[in-house]
Amino acid sequence: MRKSLFGYDSAGQAVWLLKLLNACGVEVDITNYGGTVTSILTPDRNGRFEDIVLGFDTLDGYLRHPQAYFGALLGRYASRIGGAGFELGDRRHRLAANSGTNSLHGGERGFDKRTWSVEGVSDAAQSLRLSYVSADGEEGYPGELRVDATYSLNDENELRLDVEARTTAETVVNLTDHSDFNLMGHGVGDILQHRLTIRAGRFLPVDDGLVPTGELRFVAGTPFDFRTARSIGDSIHDVAEQLKRASGYDHTYVLDGWDGSLRQAAYVYEPVSGRALELYTTQPGVHFYSGNFLNGTMVGKSDRKYVHRGTFYLGSQHFPNSPNQANFPSAVLRPGEIFRSTNLYRFTVDSTVPTDMVRRDT
Repeated sequence: MRKSLFGYDSAGQAVWLLKLLNACGVEVDITNYGGTVTSILTPDRNGRFEDIVLGFDTLDGYLRHPQAYFGALLGRYASRIGGAGFELGDRRHRLAANSGTNSLHGGERGFDKRTWSVEGVSDAAQSLRLSYVSADGEEGYPGELRVDATYSLNDENELRLDVEARTTAETVVNLTDHSDFNLMGHGVGDILQHRLTIRAGRFLPVDDGLVPTGELRFVAGTPFDFRTARSIGDSIHDVAEQLKRASGYDHTYVLDGWDGSLRQAAYVYEPVSGRALELYTTQPGVHFYSGNFLNGTMVGKSDRKYVHRGTFYLGSQHFPNSPNQANFPSAVLRPGEIFRSTNLYRFTVDSTVPTDMVRRDT
């Protein structure tokens, strides 16, 4: 475990960068500002290491781009809540409308913009634990909420995030991370040739504000069907209303057979590098985003420009707008209960060069 100063937040508090390193040479850098994963170095089929997540070299980059969310822990409620409010018990709770008329990723200062406490570091286990206490009423959410997030990296190249939360009053909770990947390497072209599988037969259509309408729509016969592996770019320019509405994929998938156990949700393979990513989660949904809002003007690590479609995001979570949709799995947390979630990323390499690459390279 290596620890170094990353900078100082707006309140002058020291922010740290902590490195997890396994026996295979995989490295993961995490800062306690927003619980943000700033870097993941993994090998390709030729053993060359590349950083595969978007982000910034310094804390100042994250402070200057507060709407990027690269690698951050999202809360108190990840994704969107329609109308920037919800009813709980006999009271209406109003939230910050920071995405049109809706609330996004916890509000103006969600958990991604807070400096977390470094509570536990284990060199032997290559793990660290961050904690944050969200005050009662912070960003409009009821109850004081204590959150503990544990990151661990093992020698099977698995990065695991275990999150627990406890509240002093009935509230709603949806916590996840927001690592934005490009398996070729951050800032290396687009992700349209990445091959994606999602273990879901339904997805959530959205309205003009990208808030789920409440419908659970079957993916069969639509551009949203990734039950069998295919390239992200295969149908992204389809004229389907939902793709046009979101300018690409920005939708939550309803995972098949969800029972709260840790199960594979998605698999992504990049044929040029041979890198692959498996996502496992205990959550009922996974949100797939295809880098729709990047346009090449944002400059990230190593002065690389982040182009349109230059990343994909697979966010394991409860459904967006669940507090306002009775037919969605409940995101309510009560005193005495414990919110628990696990997201696990397994990084692998396929050493087989695809035949189309062999023809192109010879």
